[in-house]
Amino acid sequence: MNATRLFVLGSLANGGPMHGHQIRLAAQVDRTELWADVKPGSLYGALRRMASEGVIETVRTEQKGNRPERTIYRITEAGRAEFKMLRDKALRDTRIAPDSVNLALLYCGDLSEEQMRAAIELRRQNLAAELASWEQLHTDAAPWLTGLEPLGFEHQLMRIKAEIAWHDLVLDRLPKMFAGRDGAGEQA
Repeated sequence: MNATRLFVLGSLANGGPMHGHQIRLAAQVDRTELWADVKPGSLYGALRRMASEGVIETVRTEQKGNRPERTIYRITEAGRAEFKMLRDKALRDTRIAPDSVNLALLYCGDLSEEQMRAAIELRRQNLAAELASWEQLHTDAAPWLTGLEPLGFEHQLMRIKAEIAWHDLVLDRLPKMFAGRDGAGEQA
């Protein structure tokens, strides 16, 4: 699923015709990079590709004062169909992105309990900081959230809390897991 396409098409479907800078500002205001893999700098290339594909079209080009020329885009009927397909696919998608820590765990046989504990504790500290940041962001944004927007925050907060709980579980189990070892890298 292409989050950038969903964002651009959704922005144009909901906000009407816009130029690239307006779409980029919307991405920054909405903090879209927090919710999905959408980089504001990639939007201009996406707009050009999408226009060449016919899912959006140029309305006009305008220039105000000394500002650069700006191309105004609008969504086409083909774009509306793609937007609905992408949105519906995202709503149905339950795949949680793989976490490389699961792969790294396969290759930790040479680590001592202390080294493993230090690595997991550091990850947990980083997640706790991320949770605190999200909680502050949620508090700051709360007065302006409408409709279904609070659900996105709650979903993200619950996911981070679940990650922290898993790290706590690992930390609790480490002594038992290392109890049967004669030394680092040797398993009983």
